[in-house]
Amino acid sequence: MNSEYSRRDVLAGAAALGLAGAKSPAAAGFFQVGERAGHWWFISPQGEPFFSIGMNHIDSATLRYASNVEIWRTRYENSERKWLETGVAPNLRAWAFNSVGWVQEVVIRTPTIHRHSRNWNYEQYQWLGMPYCHLLPFAETHQWEVETCHPDFFSKDFEEWCDYVVRDSCQRMADDPKLIGYFYVDCPTWTHGGQAKWRGPLFDPKKLESQTGRDELFALASRYYKVTHDAIRRYDKNHLILGDRYELRAPLAEEVLKAALPYVDVISFQYFAGPAEVGKEFQRFQKLTAKPLLLADASIPERRTASSAQLGLRYAAMISALREVPCCVGWHVCGAYIANRARGFGFLDESDRADPRLVEAVTRANRETTAWVGKIGAAARK
Repeated sequence: MNSEYSRRDVLAGAAALGLAGAKSPAAAGFFQVGERAGHWWFISPQGEPFFSIGMNHIDSATLRYASNVEIWRTRYENSERKWLETGVAPNLRAWAFNSVGWVQEVVIRTPTIHRHSRNWNYEQYQWLGMPYCHLLPFAETHQWEVETCHPDFFSKDFEEWCDYVVRDSCQRMADDPKLIGYFYVDCPTWTHGGQAKWRGPLFDPKKLESQTGRDELFALASRYYKVTHDAIRRYDKNHLILGDRYELRAPLAEEVLKAALPYVDVISFQYFAGPAEVGKEFQRFQKLTAKPLLLADASIPERRTASSAQLGLRYAAMISALREVPCCVGWHVCGAYIANRARGFGFLDESDRADPRLVEAVTRANRETTAWVGKIGAAARK
């Protein structure tokens, strides 16, 4: 095999890898992670505690249905830049969000096609002008992905693909202080099947019944996290690696997490549950990983059964509970920014109008959280 890291080499070194890392810490002047006052935080480029209050799923095509395209043409003059600078950024700031998470939005979900909008490029993040996270499409192993085969992580092809992904994004973003860090896969199907029944999981979960099988999974995951980490650090030594966004409603093998630890700065999760359940699971995984944890994608609890007034109350209860979880560094809300017809929920409707009861409650809760973080920062400076 021509690969730089052969399957045999990784298997032989799996036990030795343990928690010894090849990870490079984020550089000064960029987002980092650290503990202050008994709590984990993102640390801003200015050295202040930062609890990431992020909006996920931001797609302008929702304003270009035949029925509402005049809003796009007249208000935003067919300009993505004007939409981001005069629409999205002012709204997010007014609602007291301080970052954006994963911007891609689900645009169709059927049994045969489930796709998301294009990822943003460097210019779009600059037009937004806010802290952001960026997803790197190293592998399309998302649990909702129904069309793509699993890659061979041990192949030279995978190494070359990862190098391209990083050259395309990280090379341009490497010096941007607004970038928090990089995500990988959204809900990877390491040992659980996703919506693609024909494809199955990346690794046969029955093999986890033996130590040999567990070692094999650790070696496979170690290979994946090492290659992706090394590709990023080849071009960007400044920014955090946020890794895969694990689905907490599905089985998650400890071998995968242990393999990731040397190569990521934060453990990221998707978990559609209430604050008590999230807090309990976060405490469990923090003991296992000793890392800060990010709720990288979660909706307002029981969103589909709530009125707008109830939504605001549930949002406030969620964020106030999360900030009391010492290992939690933020919540990226499963928006969307605008409700399209595939998702059916958003902070704005197709007419580009917000529900005042929802945004009033969300804004109040976000401002309270920001004020709480400010008090922590002031106390730490004394």
